[in-house]
Amino acid sequence: RLGVVINHSARKLAMGAKPIKAMAVAVAVQAAFGFRLGHEAALGAARGSASRVVARRTGGLAYERRRRGVATRQFAATVEAAPTMGATTRLTTPSDLLDGVDVFIFDCDGVIWKGDSLIDRVPEVLAKLRAMGKRLFFVTNNSTKSRKGYKKKFDSLGLEVEPEEIFSSSFAAAAYLEQTNFAATGKKVYLIGEVGIEEELALIGVPFIGGPSDVDKKPDMRPGGKLEVDPDVGAVVVGFDRDINYYKIQYAQLAINEGGAQFIATNLDAVTHLTDAQEWAGNGSMVGAIKGCTGKEPHLVGKPSPLMIDYMERKFGLDRSRICMVGDRLDTDVLFGANNGLKTCLTLSGVTTMSKLLSPENHIRPDFYVSSIADYL
Repeated sequence: RLGVVINHSARKLAMGAKPIKAMAVAVAVQAAFGFRLGHEAALGAARGSASRVVARRTGGLAYERRRRGVATRQFAATVEAAPTMGATTRLTTPSDLLDGVDVFIFDCDGVIWKGDSLIDRVPEVLAKLRAMGKRLFFVTNNSTKSRKGYKKKFDSLGLEVEPEEIFSSSFAAAAYLEQTNFAATGKKVYLIGEVGIEEELALIGVPFIGGPSDVDKKPDMRPGGKLEVDPDVGAVVVGFDRDINYYKIQYAQLAINEGGAQFIATNLDAVTHLTDAQEWAGNGSMVGAIKGCTGKEPHLVGKPSPLMIDYMERKFGLDRSRICMVGDRLDTDVLFGANNGLKTCLTLSGVTTMSKLLSPENHIRPDFYVSSIADYL
């Protein structure tokens, strides 16, 4: 499994490198052999018209790859790293994965449920893992609910999950603001998002405006009209918002462009599971609107950002080499696991199809894949 970790300091070297043929032997990254990303990654070579990259993680902020002589920016300033991996393995014998894992981190949408419908045999799987002494956590990029709200959803689906086992990107946004001592600035947050982020911000005592309270507002766009922005807004947090409107977009644009507010995104998911009937536009569309009018990149706090795994490791004393991240998305769940030294398992019960997983255009491959987590039984 070849690792590609490129940050800004390595860009010129990567772009100036000469191609190398076929497959080159490289120093494997942390995700392959349990080493921490903080050690040096090394030369990697890919199939076809070769690519050469040199990498080092220094708190890396960007992932770039060189392919056919062209450096292509994939996730600007938000994704630490991207693994370039060989063949992935379909899990046919559950013990091949379960015996090497003490902690499972599950994504929720597309893994545990779709919309408000539980995916088949999930209760049996969770019961089996708990009976084996495995520790379980549930980490979702969906910011519409707080941890308290997700606890209610688990309860409504008949799943016994403890509050401390639940982590959401709404919590991650609040945790980031708390870690950076935002409250001490005396500033407030302008929110594009729903009640989940409001509840988490209230818990840490950070004042906020916007969100659901701005659902019916419209800016004055008559001649001479303008939208006044509170000068005390020090951050704009963008989470999934089913009531996003032009007023919210304009307010965020002014707060960031003219007021110098931080731009924080809970996640960049392209699509989400609002119902079990189809995929729906995700928070990536809301964040994209703000990126488009500000020209700025957000600080990402949800997956694949390391914020939540760093928090969990400190709080619970976890050994990353014995953790498996289970999710339905390559560019968030699998990347989150690979970037942070975890084993990875992709489930095809959500947004990722078999054809997408095995496509030659896909360079993010999990250690294992399953049709659903029922394959753990």
